[in-house]
Amino acid sequence: MAQTQNTTEQSSRLLIDAGPIGVWIIVYNVARMFAADQAIYIGTGAYMLAATIALVMSIRIEKRVPPMLVFTTVIVLFFGALGIFLQDPIFIYAKPTIINLFLSYLVLVSLALGHNIWKVFFGHIFELTDRAWMLLAIRWALWFQFLAGLNEVMWRHITDSVVPESARWFAGLELSEAFWSNAKLGVMVLSIAFAASQMPLVLKNQPKKADLPEA
Repeated sequence: MAQTQNTTEQSSRLLIDAGPIGVWIIVYNVARMFAADQAIYIGTGAYMLAATIALVMSIRIEKRVPPMLVFTTVIVLFFGALGIFLQDPIFIYAKPTIINLFLSYLVLVSLALGHNIWKVFFGHIFELTDRAWMLLAIRWALWFQFLAGLNEVMWRHITDSVVPESARWFAGLELSEAFWSNAKLGVMVLSIAFAASQMPLVLKNQPKKADLPEA
């Protein structure tokens, strides 16, 4: 019974994490078939709805308000709505950069102030030594910086949209809006791989029995 419940929770967690991305890719690519000029806005609207549903599901499953998911959902809704209202896809293109930089600096500033926000976010999942929490926080902060830079390179070189040529960083690099949109799936896979690469650190830095508080 416990195994079944755990499997159900893991499936729900995967749906929460990957569901909005899946909705975005499907809706965007379908919309391109009949409304190519509006596909970015239709996909964004669907993604905003899916992200909101994912947040509600997460709260119901975890019986708590997940701070990181709340932060990212608010940014998704704000910049998505801004892009749709102004009919300017630049706000939508830049949204992943803003989210990743926000998360990175949130982690780094918290460490500079003597707190570890990463431990606050995920302390209910893992029980690790303070050193491990510090290393995880720094590694994820750097990863978010990498993702922000990757998104900047991609959206600045979209050539079939309104991105001005002056925004480009590399001459000769030309990408399509469809490439940028579908690359979200690749970014998610990369992030899963990065998270998996941190498991040796997690497993090696479980607190020793002597360090655990007595029951």
